[in-house]
Order: sequence, then structure tokens, then C-alpha cells
Amino acid sequence: MAENTSADEPVAKKSKLKLFVLLGFLILLAVGLAVAGALWFMNGSLLGMGGAETADEQAKEPEFLPSVYLDLEEPLLTTVQAEGRQRYAQIHMSLEAESQAVLDAAEVHLPLLRSQLIQLLGSRSFDSLRAPGGREELAQAMTDKVNELLANENAAAIRQVLFSNFVVQ
Repeated sequence: MAENTSADEPVAKKSKLKLFVLLGFLILLAVGLAVAGALWFMNGSLLGMGGAETADEQAKEPEFLPSVYLDLEEPLLTTVQAEGRQRYAQIHMSLEAESQAVLDAAEVHLPLLRSQLIQLLGSRSFDSLRAPGGREELAQAMTDKVNELLANENAAAIRQVLFSNFVVQ
């Protein structure tokens, strides 16, 4: 019996060694798959496989350009066209541009801009200003008017006119 037990011990050591090697391989495989999965989800593709987008397509993405703003401290206040009653419109607004130089040019011509924008606002009807798309149309018309006036003065264009407060009564 003593001989039989000594012969079984080397076989048990070899099977434990195989078990540890197999477990180590499985653990390394699981870690490798987890890392590859994480890279695939974060980048959209594995390294070396290339993504759906090529380098040219990635280069064509628009670059983020920060905006600068000029807040018109005094609101635009005027009467608007209405049937049978006198109505008022008051707008607090800001100008958005790509650079401070554009806003500096707009600030130089601010009295002219305010006058033209008040005339534009006064030419609108009360009902059109209350309509769902009326504010967007007015903002676009004001942007176009400001850009037209700045172009006449050889200045660059603004991006858009923004309303911070819009009251019609």
C-alpha cells in the first residue's frame, strides 16, 4: 500500500499544475477580452482595425470656435402695429460674433444699429411677433440688418442676434 500512495502523488502534482496553468490562461484570456471590449466601446474600433471614419473624415469635422458676446444694456422699446390698440415691444438682446474685433466694430456703430433695429421692430405687426415663428424670423431679420450695416462700414459679420428678454403687450 505504501508503494501505491507514492505513485499517485506525482500524478496529482502534474494534474494540479495543469489545472493552475489552465486557470491562469483563462484569467489572462478574460482580462484581454475585457480590455479589448473596453477599447472597442470607447473608440468605436479596435486598435489597428481602423474605424468607420477615416483620418480624412475626422479632419473634416468642424472645429469648435468660441463665441464672444456684446450685451446691449438698454432694451429696444417701440410701439408695434396693432388693430385698434397701441401695443409695445421690448427686447433685451445680445450680439454673438467670432471675435472681439467684430463686436468692437459693432459697438462703434451702436447708435446706428439701435436706430435701424428699432425701426425694424416697429415695422412688425403685433400678431406676427406673437406667432410661434415670429421671434425666430425677427432674430434672423435683425441679424441680416446688423450684418448689412456692418458690411457698409467695412466690418465683419456677426453670427446671430440673441434675445435675453422679449415682451410684447
